[in-house]
Amino acid sequence: MAETAQLSSLSEQLVATGFERLAQGMPAVLGSSQFARELPFSAPEGWQSVCEPSWEQLAARAGELLADGPLLLVPTWERRMNPARRRATDPDSYYVEVVTSCRPPSPDAVMAVLLPAQAWVSDRPWAAEMRTKVAEHWDTLLVVYMSGTLTHLHANVESAVVFLRARAQTRPVLKVFQVPRPRPDEAAVVKDFERLLARQGGKGEHGYVLREPPGPEQGLHFDSFDPHILQRREDLAGFGAVNALGDLFTFHLAPFSDTALKKGRHLTSSKDPGGVRMVRPRDIGRDGTIAPPSEETLWATIPADRQLAAGDLVIRRLIAPFMVPPHGFFTAEIGEKDLPAAASDQVVVLRPIKPLSRPQARLITMFLRTPLALTLAGARLATTTMEALSALPVPQPDEALTKALDELTAAKQQFKRWEQEADSVIESVFLEKTAARARARVIDSGRALRLRVEAASLLDDLGHSVRTRFPYPIAYRWRETEARISAGDAQAAYAAILDTAEQLLCYVAQLVLAFTHARQLTFGAVTAIRDKLAGGRSGPGFGDWANVLNEAATSRQLNNLPEAHPLNDIRKLLAHADAEKARQALSKRRNDQAHLRRVDPIDLPHAIDIAFADLTHLVERARFLADLPLIEITDIRWDAFARSARVEYRELAGDHPVVPTRTMTSPNNNLEKGSLYLRDTDGGLHLLRPFLIGRDCPTCRTWSTFHADRVPRGAVVFKSLEHGHTWEDTSPGMRRLLSQVGLV
Repeated sequence: MAETAQLSSLSEQLVATGFERLAQGMPAVLGSSQFARELPFSAPEGWQSVCEPSWEQLAARAGELLADGPLLLVPTWERRMNPARRRATDPDSYYVEVVTSCRPPSPDAVMAVLLPAQAWVSDRPWAAEMRTKVAEHWDTLLVVYMSGTLTHLHANVESAVVFLRARAQTRPVLKVFQVPRPRPDEAAVVKDFERLLARQGGKGEHGYVLREPPGPEQGLHFDSFDPHILQRREDLAGFGAVNALGDLFTFHLAPFSDTALKKGRHLTSSKDPGGVRMVRPRDIGRDGTIAPPSEETLWATIPADRQLAAGDLVIRRLIAPFMVPPHGFFTAEIGEKDLPAAASDQVVVLRPIKPLSRPQARLITMFLRTPLALTLAGARLATTTMEALSALPVPQPDEALTKALDELTAAKQQFKRWEQEADSVIESVFLEKTAARARARVIDSGRALRLRVEAASLLDDLGHSVRTRFPYPIAYRWRETEARISAGDAQAAYAAILDTAEQLLCYVAQLVLAFTHARQLTFGAVTAIRDKLAGGRSGPGFGDWANVLNEAATSRQLNNLPEAHPLNDIRKLLAHADAEKARQALSKRRNDQAHLRRVDPIDLPHAIDIAFADLTHLVERARFLADLPLIEITDIRWDAFARSARVEYRELAGDHPVVPTRTMTSPNNNLEKGSLYLRDTDGGLHLLRPFLIGRDCPTCRTWSTFHADRVPRGAVVFKSLEHGHTWEDTSPGMRRLLSQVGLV
């Protein structure tokens, strides 16, 4: 009751504020005594309250009061007494006739009407017809949805206060507001409401402005036009494709209610060979499972063509507005273990039109259990209709997401097998004839399990992930840094930390340069790099690579990249304030070191701790590199008839360049033997030459990755990311190639 009183007080403030901003003069409140002995809306102090004994006279009385000023009309919500004489398409409430009969007596007449929200959001014929008739004489200025306004109804029943103004030639913008629940901060809600009334576009916290309102035939459900919800609806395409649920499933409502089963004497028991388990709403768990049979489970004889089948989805029907769950539809997929079974009349059955893949079915079921699915289906106000469910957009996984879901499912199943294996070993402790044999069995059988756990736990260790999964140049530098730190050589450790930070940014910046060149984009930061390359003395450094990454993060030219493009992850590397702060700190240390402002040996241990923490932060942000392998193509064989190439390559992941040769197929016939490529999460290959070149180092004879460092006359000097060694290319073709990509 306390919450209802609070919301009632808030509703008075909102209605009063609406009249204050949209009309001139003190409003009157007109209601009908047929609804109750007193007005269901508590009028603010100073407002005239008029109670009309007969609902038939409400429209005429409203016209009289509107001639004197603005009006709040509170028509009766009572239903007509003799529904047998009505057609199925006729409205069952008096307020429809009252509202459609009201006419504005003057061009500046303003009237607000307190209605059930269903009248303004429903797509049913009677509601659409009512709104259409209202629109012939009135423009809708504002709709405020709220609960707890009417003390005679359940506190969760939602109502709408609709502000109307006499129809004008120019259609005004429409403002829509929804009072939040539960227990809103009244002052904050009123302030947000006032800001919305002052807006001519955009969105507030609890409302928004529609510059192009929908036609009256379309229900104005708050969530259906919320810009945030519409954006999330569009974002579903990021999973892959989007289909309407009705394009994938047929919908069935079973006629098997508990009462009908009992009357028809269809009920039986679980012991009956012909008995079929009835799946009722309570059997569908929030986690997507079907509860096992219990003492309350019903069993019945159901025809085979009315029974559930493996692959069917079952959904709890929503009975009333206050029963709408806050999390999403209770949805489960029927498996072989759940059969034979049939659905009760309070369960919606979705049967696939065509067989769905496991990732498809899994993603759809997961989505239906989210609040977003419930919102998009329009289930906030009332029972979800079959039409709304059929039109509900659901995501379909693309190839990359399908593969990821398959791998996660396989991992989950593998973990279950390992768990069962561990249980078996533990339970066998006292099954052996002697304690010695039991001890040996536990130690021997558990060894493999323990090693698996140790290997899995290493994946949570950043250092292990970098050394084993990051691209070779970064993994090599990280390994050297860890080795220097553990050896206790402070000067070497400090230098290694700064070198690793610079080469991390250098490597990622080279990727940016390669990707942007492929898209024929030019960055301003490239100009500074080109000048330093041409200088011939010292090449680009820490700051230049950071400038490339910062420009990539803010470039509007990259805002419409495909979802799976590697640049989307790269742009986020320095986008976070904490990562940029770490980068700046390391850059300053690098500059100080280069200009002989070195750390005092006494302070060096502390400086190492801080610098390594900053480096760790940057590497954490660069974890996406583990999913973007650096590969060197070693051989290609093109099959002109199959239109595919057999590609042999080395995946340069981890801290050592000696790795096995692998094989894959590619639809491209323009791949280069001996060149470096980056493979994205969709399997696409991106050429990195000439920004990164892989070859044996002439100094240390180790395979290394090189980038352009200086371009003196007649030569190009490349520097290794791993150890800083250089090699010189004097061929005119290399200089010409760097000119083509904008580095010379």
